[in-house]
Order: sequence, then structure tokens, then C-alpha cells
Amino acid sequence: MSDYSAGTIEVLEGLDPVRKRPGMYTDTENPNHLAQEVIDNGVDEALAGFANQLDVIIHADGSISVQDNGRGMPTDKHPQFNMTGVELILTRLHSGAKFNHDNYAFSGGLHGVGVSVVNALASKVEVTVKRSGQCTQFIFVDGVCREIETISASALARRGTRLRFWPNPIYFDCADFDTKALERSLHTKAMLCPGFAVSFYIEKTEQKFNWCYESGMVEYVRSALKDDEVVINEVVHADIKDEDGAASWALMWTTRSNALQESFVNLISTPQGGTHVNGLRNGVYEAIKEFADIHNLLPKGIKLKADDACINMGFVLSTMVKEPQFAGQTKQKLNNSATQTYMQTAVKNHMILWLNQNVKIAETLLESVIEAARKRQLKSKQIERKKAVSGPSLPGKLIDCLEKDVSQTEIFLVEGDSASGTVKQARDRKTQAILPLRGKILNTWELDSDVILKSQEIHDISVAIGLSPGQVDLSGLRYGKVCVLADADSDGHHIATLLCALFLKHFPELVRAGHLYIAMPPLFRIDVGKDVYYAASDAEKNEILVKVPQNRKVTVMRFKGLGEMSPTQLRETTIKAGDRRLAQVVMPEETVARELMEKLLAKKRVSSRREWIEEFGNQATTE
Repeated sequence: MSDYSAGTIEVLEGLDPVRKRPGMYTDTENPNHLAQEVIDNGVDEALAGFANQLDVIIHADGSISVQDNGRGMPTDKHPQFNMTGVELILTRLHSGAKFNHDNYAFSGGLHGVGVSVVNALASKVEVTVKRSGQCTQFIFVDGVCREIETISASALARRGTRLRFWPNPIYFDCADFDTKALERSLHTKAMLCPGFAVSFYIEKTEQKFNWCYESGMVEYVRSALKDDEVVINEVVHADIKDEDGAASWALMWTTRSNALQESFVNLISTPQGGTHVNGLRNGVYEAIKEFADIHNLLPKGIKLKADDACINMGFVLSTMVKEPQFAGQTKQKLNNSATQTYMQTAVKNHMILWLNQNVKIAETLLESVIEAARKRQLKSKQIERKKAVSGPSLPGKLIDCLEKDVSQTEIFLVEGDSASGTVKQARDRKTQAILPLRGKILNTWELDSDVILKSQEIHDISVAIGLSPGQVDLSGLRYGKVCVLADADSDGHHIATLLCALFLKHFPELVRAGHLYIAMPPLFRIDVGKDVYYAASDAEKNEILVKVPQNRKVTVMRFKGLGEMSPTQLRETTIKAGDRRLAQVVMPEETVARELMEKLLAKKRVSSRREWIEEFGNQATTE
């Protein structure tokens, strides 16, 4: 065993933490998130009132440039670090002017790592700044500033910043930008920022887009829902701004559920919603309920819920938050609890006023909300009746597949919400189902069937696969393959062992018939130049590294768990048939298998287990 001392502690400096674990800082499926970080900086200048134009170009060589006409990044030297502001921002994590509110009242870039992450994961970055009548160009190669040149001020047509970068392909599943996603994002930025002109040009296809809205949110909602049957022809719109924040929203009700749901924080899209969306929904619900109560319009037996008021509500919501706290660096969900209270109060107050100023229209809207409540309550009664006559329904957390032919279907038993979310994106929804599990299941080796079903996790597994413990007849089996999927580390192996024990002891016919499998995700990703390899163990990793020529650049990343892998990586290595490693659990000698499980899991065998580990423990490997 190597000596563990202070000298063995590794300290990652500069941009190295990003390169070691890029998935912790950005979406590594493609470089769109890097582009978005640069775009957001230009948008922040517009929010601060210093810019009104943004030009984005995807160049034919695979690079992207973003130019704004804001104040320009600082080019003077920082008094403490003795380097220019541009160098400091691009080479130091957690540096920027957005941690206080002197320069940016509202900003999306409060993590302080945005553009430095771009520099870390780009092979080259060019920054051109026109500021104070002087034009300066900075060139960064592999994260290091190689050149600073002062050029003629006329070389840049207007003040501001132009940043161009070339994504380094070794850090991404695909180094090409998703142009459709960028087009949608830029269009939305223009719509949400009145008077902000945005252009987007793709050199390879020569496509060019130009957007500028003086007041576009209402027009945007009407356009998005123009093909839907509307409940009321009105768009409920508001703009509010005070010392606590600012928000704009546009609401329209149709006969289709979840027709349009777009939310933004400081012009950054939040596709997973968050506290600002919760506040909007609660405010709308409380206002409609109060209107119904005041006017005594609720039929007897009808109780409204937030879903009744919002299920058919299309909306665009834009909020400005001084210090937004996002769930992760990709900023898909807002976490600020104070924003929910702020939004709920603001929306409720505005909505109550609107309802009482438009009573006839409000009554029509309320009728649709009452009808939604009536349908919900009827469906709830039908579900309860079905439970009473047909036994347990499928677990609510089961993400089922579409195919019903058992020979074509698979179910993955996945530990953890984070991992199950990644598996959900990686799976084939036609044939692959997912059942998320919470932590390590019960050790069932010495327990009776009636006892183990008291565990919610085991009960859910039983109902999902369509078999009861001890059942010999497999005609009720819902999936041809039952696949255990856990992390590739020791905790994952423990979870897989407990699940194997469950099936071997209580569902032995399923195992004998060859329906149980163990999915084998990789433990390491090895990048050798543009070539990518995966290894399931230290031994396999070392075997790959031995074959690498000395002059090749090698990056080894150890996955902490399934949730750290991108959906594409998980699909290619573990989920997709043909590319994955999937081991079938077989028992050619069932007595030997049961004896092994007895040694591993039986509480009455503690002493003999200790003796067995002492005798054979030195033979353990990471295979």
C-alpha cells in the first residue's frame, strides 16, 4: 500500500479542475452551453442598459463568435493580480464583476466560472475589445494567453466585445454546435429583451436570422398558440418592477394541456422550471379560487387545486433575480425560495385585479377550471375503483415502455433519482422501462415473502415485473429482461448483490428461465487524442493505457456514478443493445450459488463469513 501523507494530496490549480471534470461545469454532450455562457455575457450588458445589439456567427471551421456593443471587457490591469481584466476573467475560476450589484443589477452569470470554463475547454479563444477609444486583441491557446496586441480602433466597428472560440473535441461527445437549439435560444433572448437586436448567421448553410421586438411577449404567446382552440381570447400580461425584483409574464388558456411552458431567469432559459414557476402557478390558482369564492361560483362538491387552474395554461415567464441560485452549472432550474414568495404575491395581486375587471371573461375561464377539477375528481374515483377490483396498480415512479411484447421489453432497476434521470434520457422508450430505487434495498436472504413485501421498494419491484415472490408461473411477467443497473463502484456492487439475492431467493424461476441480467457501466473514460475508450475496472484501464503510444495525450476520468455520465455516454456503453455490456445471471450449479449468497448475506454466518474473508480476501480483484 502506498504511503498516504500530505505529499500525496493533489491540488488542482487554474483551469485544471474544469479539464479534469468537465461534466461538473458544463454539458459535455455538445458545446452549446459554452456558447450560451458567452451569449449570456452579452445579454447581461443589455440588461444593464449598455448594449442593444448582439451578433452570433457559427463559422465554417467549427468555431463560434459572439459580439456585443456593450462596455467591453476590462483591459486595464487588476491591482492585486497584475494582469488585465480579460486575462483574469478567462483564466481564473470564480472571477468576475457579477458578485456585487455595482455593475450588473441582474445577471445570469453569478457562478463566476462561465467564460473561464469556455477557455478551459477550447483549443483557442480570441477576444477583441474596443473600450475607451482603444482596440485590444487577446489570443488564448489551450487556456493560456499567448498574445496581446493593440490594434487600430477603427478595426472594430463599434464599442464592445467580440469573443470567438474553437471547442476542443476531446471534451465533448460531439464538438459541433446544435444550431437549432441556439436559434431557439437567441430568438427567445430577443423576444424577452425589448429593443434588443439579435442576429444569427451560419456560414456553412448561409442561413441568417434577425430578431428585434419592441414588445414581444404577448405576440409570441399568441403566435405559439395560434393553432390551439382557446378558452378565452385574452392574453393576461403584466410587467412589474420594484426594489425586490422584476418579472414579466403572459398567460393564455387553451383546451390542450401543457401547450406552452417557457420560463426564464435573467433571460436564461430554465426548462426544468423552479421556484419562479411554482410562484406563478400558486398565484394564478389562489387568485382564481378567491374569485370563485367571492362570487360564490363553485358548484357543490368541487374542490379546486393548482393543477386545475394551470393544466391548460400556456405561459411565458421572465423574472429578474439579483442573486439567482440554480440547480447546477447548466442553470436549468431556479432554487431561490424568496423568488417563489415574490412571484406568488405579485401574480395573485395582478390576477385578482384582472379577474374582477373582466368578470364575464373571468367566468368563462373559471368554467374551464371547474371542468378540469370535475374530470380530475372523476378520474381519481375511477382509479380507486380499479384498485379495489383489480389489485395493486403499477408503481407511480415506474417509467414504462410502449412495447407490450415481453420478448422485446426490458426493465432497468436503477438506484438513485439522479441516475434514473440520466437513464430515462438514454433509454429507448419503446422497449426499455425504468424503475428508480432509493438506496440499498432490504437484505431479504433470511426473510419470508410476506415480510419482504412490507418494504415499499421490494413491493414496487414485484408489482412492476408482474410476479409475486415464490411464483412459479411466469405468464404474468411484464418484461423479458430484468436488468440491475447500479454504479460501478463498491456501493453499486453491494446494491447489485442485494438485488441478485432478492431474485435468487424469492423469484428463483425468473432466474432459472434466464430473465435476470446485470448491466455493467464503465468506471473510467479514457481519451487518447480524439479516440475514446471505456473501462469497467482498474485492470481494464491499465490494459488500455499500456497500449497507448508515449507521444499521445491521455486523459482519464473516473465516473463517480451513473448520474455523472451524459445520456449519450450511458446509452452507448450500458443501455443500447449491441454496444453495451449486459451479463446474464445463470446458475449452472444452483447449490453453489445459494451457498455463496449464504456466506455473503446470512446474519447467522457472521463468524464463518469473517473466516472466509480472512482466507480468501487477498484474492479479491476489481474485475
